[in-house]
Amino acid sequence: MRPRIAVIGSGPAGLTLARVLNRHGHPFTVLERDPARDARPAGGTLDLHEGLGQLALEKAGLLAEFQALSRPEGQAMRILDTDGTVLRDWQPRPGDRANPEIDRRQLRDLLLGPVEVQWGRGVTEVVPETPDGVVVHFADGRQETYDLVIGADGAWSRVRPTVSSATPQYTGVTSVETSLDDIDTRHPDLARLVGDGSVAVYGVNRAIVAQRNSGGHVKVHAQFREPLDQHANPDGQSGLNQPTDLNQPARLDQPARLDRPTDLDLAGVEVVRSSLLARFDGWAAPVLELLRHGTAFVHRPLYVLPASHTWAHVSGVTLLGDAAHLMPPLGAGANLAMLEGAELAESIAAAPGPGELDDAVRAFEERMWARAGRWADITMAGLERLVSPDPSQALALFDEVQPS
Repeated sequence: MRPRIAVIGSGPAGLTLARVLNRHGHPFTVLERDPARDARPAGGTLDLHEGLGQLALEKAGLLAEFQALSRPEGQAMRILDTDGTVLRDWQPRPGDRANPEIDRRQLRDLLLGPVEVQWGRGVTEVVPETPDGVVVHFADGRQETYDLVIGADGAWSRVRPTVSSATPQYTGVTSVETSLDDIDTRHPDLARLVGDGSVAVYGVNRAIVAQRNSGGHVKVHAQFREPLDQHANPDGQSGLNQPTDLNQPARLDQPARLDRPTDLDLAGVEVVRSSLLARFDGWAAPVLELLRHGTAFVHRPLYVLPASHTWAHVSGVTLLGDAAHLMPPLGAGANLAMLEGAELAESIAAAPGPGELDDAVRAFEERMWARAGRWADITMAGLERLVSPDPSQALALFDEVQPS
């Protein structure tokens, strides 16, 4: 008898695991709380790294399809001073495929492929080590039993409490996201400013980053350091205090918890816009145009789990991706999540029986913790430098990681 496998969550981690299991002919069930595959926006764009996300796609047999969809030109990066002076302008070399970009929607569709997802299956609780296996309780009152439950359900995971008491903590940095559509036609000057990839401007404890997606769509992120209660209990001046949709996710693989506000009051777009423009007062006019032309704003406080997050192994339950190691969104999280999904799937497929399966999961967790801990330290240190009292730290960081 093959073990009964439940994958909770249809983000990059869960779907990569499912595709690799599918490639090995191993049965599984993917359970997703969203009512349908297009129930919410998939998010912006991701750069998939050689040796991480791209390796995961190779294990899933999807690397060639990814290469056909991805945008190597999206690796371009331009950094401006707050007065608009170009400080750095990196362009990818011909044939450079180290970190090509792909829209999250395209990646999701690629990973879904033949995978059957049970939509509208919100999980409320996971109970391990019962006589029949691991019991999964659903929001509709039903329950089902499995031999292995894999929590790939993001930052506010409903599976995590089964193995760990850790909860995400606010980093001190908030990002407010907006977007521009048809930028090449409607805003050609801004299209040239953004270029083929990204443009970033760093000031004192503030940053504006704009990143091109496919189809002329650009995501803009205004980032700043402020206490979280300034958003939760504002003085009435910020315009950041009236959430209208508590279900919008921060990322494809990070569903928001139902009691955690993520959206700004869309009826008060002009109030929000004015608030943001005031925060970046004095910055170059072309940079501020990125905010002036935004049509909606989404409030995304940045949360992390401790870099050293581990747990005592619980038979029949494990975690992947943000559920296991939430870190600042600096390009590592989704890549790690996908590689973890692929590696865990290979371990499951290679386990000859239930006893060996538990040993394989335990060994996987040890490898995941060591690698994720290193990346969590790197990304947290990166966030400290990118949104810093000393903007030169951001420039120095990019000089360290960009090819000379």
